[in-house]
This record gives sequence, C-alpha cells and structure tokens, in this order.
Amino acid sequence: MDIVKTEMSADIIHKKGKTKKQVTQFFMLLKENRLAFSGFVIFFLFLLVALFGLVLTSGRTPVFDPAHIRLQEKLRPPFSKANTDILQPDEVPPMGIYIFGTDNLGRDVFSRMLQGAWVSLTVGFVAVGISVVIGIFMGGIAGYFGQGRMLWVDTLIMRLVDIMLCFPSFFLILTVVALLPASMYNVMIVIGLTSWMGTTRFVRAEFLSLREQDFVRAARALGIGNLRIIFRHMMPNALGPVLVSATIGIASAILTEAGLSFLGFGVPPPHATWGNILSDGKNFIFDAPWLTFIPGLFIFIVVLAFNLFGEGLRDMLNPKLRKDR
Repeated sequence: MDIVKTEMSADIIHKKGKTKKQVTQFFMLLKENRLAFSGFVIFFLFLLVALFGLVLTSGRTPVFDPAHIRLQEKLRPPFSKANTDILQPDEVPPMGIYIFGTDNLGRDVFSRMLQGAWVSLTVGFVAVGISVVIGIFMGGIAGYFGQGRMLWVDTLIMRLVDIMLCFPSFFLILTVVALLPASMYNVMIVIGLTSWMGTTRFVRAEFLSLREQDFVRAARALGIGNLRIIFRHMMPNALGPVLVSATIGIASAILTEAGLSFLGFGVPPPHATWGNILSDGKNFIFDAPWLTFIPGLFIFIVVLAFNLFGEGLRDMLNPKLRKDR
C-alpha cells in the first residue's frame, strides 16, 4: 500500500514539474516575440481593468456611477474639475475630476468606459466560447468521418460551412439582432452562432492529418468508441490552431459588438459599451471630440493587442514558423 502511494505521489510531482516546465517555456517563447508579448501585457491589463470596472460600477452605490446624469456639467473636457458649488455631494465624481470628461447628459465618460470594458470582455469571451464549442464538435466529426462509408457526414458539414460563409457575417448578425429583442445575451449568442466556421475548418484539417496516426489506429484496434477517440485522444492534439483562432476571434467579437452598438443594435441601455459611447459622441465630434476619440482609441488598442497575441501564439505553436524567424 505504501509503495502504491509513493508511486502515485511521484507521478503527481512529475506531472506538476512537467506543467511548470511547459508554462516557463511558454513565457520564454512569448518574451522572444516582442509584439506578441506587448499584446499579452495589454490583454492582461484590459482583463484587470474589466474586473475592476465590474466591481467599481456595480451595486446600489457604485464608486463610479456610469448612469448618473448631471445636465449642468454636460460636455466637460477630460481632466476638468467638477463644479462642487452646483452639484450635490453624491453627484461629485471620485477625486472631483472628470478623467475622460462628460457626455451630452453629463455622465462621467470614465465610469462608462469602465463598465464598457467588462461588457466588451464578456461579449468577446462568451461569443467565442460558443463558436469554439460548435466548431470543435463540427470539425471533429467532419475530420474523423471524412472517409469510407461515412464520407457523407464530412460532405454535409462542409457544405453547411460553405453556405454560411456565403453570407457576409456582419450583415447576417445585424439582420438577426434586429429581429430579436434587444439583449446582451442575444448579441453574444448571435455572434457565437455565426462565427464557428473558421474553427470548424481548422479542427477538420488537424483531424484529417491525425486520423491515420498510430495512436488512433491503436485506439480503434482496442475497440474504443468513435466519440471517445475524437474527444479524448484526438482533440487535445488539435487544439493549437483553435487557441489561435479563438484569440483572434475575441478581437473580432469585440469589434462586431462595438459596430452593432454604434448602429444602435447592440447591447441596450442601461449598459454602457464602447460602441454606444462612440455612437453618442458622433453628433458632437467638433464640440466634444473626446467622446469619439477615447472609445475609438481603446477599441483599436484592445483589438490590436488580441491580434498580436494571437499571431504570437501561432508562431509558438508552429515550430517551422519559429525557426524561420
């Protein structure tokens, strides 16, 4: 009994050491790619800002209230001091300064940007999560059964992918969102359900190269079921391109949500998003340019960071590309 426990402990220690080594190697490779490392740092900062934004803008008495209207303080420029003579104590922003100015209703733009960061992050991750789950399932089934008597499964799935790709994604999302009730959940679901085709193609391509490998043949010879072979044995070896696709897909989802909100079909009030802040500011581009430039700049930086990080992941997961550079 003691020998069994010792062997189990040694196995656990070995796995922990292997995992730690892989994490260390990942960060070493990430540091070598300066653009990818910059993207990762910006993504990490964005995550912290979104989490803090959720805490600071939620509750009955939030520290930063994104919905508080001060008509007497509308269109104040960034870093302007609040006029405490005409404001009630509960209307004065923290530190008494409008860091990013105010909008046409006197709402603190900094507070709205904090809330919008959490909304953008949630929409991005949930939408990509939905698309990745669908893409992994569809791509795995298509790649594994893409031969012999079950070839029709692969043909059916790939023709469905081709049909979906025929429609411009943004206009398809815009049409569906316009027909559904305004809701943040509807936006996330619709974006996820219309963006799984790329992941399906990546996973299918990986499965086509893996299905004739020795470990797959051995699993079949042992009588292991198809679904277990697909999701237990083959899927872990096909997730590299999926991670890259998912990282870049988050940037695309954030950009899509901002575009929908800018057009008035995105996340409805009272939630503040970077897209509807940008939309509110388009009518005051000469009187209050910060309402346009601030959310536009943050959208640009965050989308660029996710794209750079995704490209870095692609290089790190592909040894040939890493050697070429």
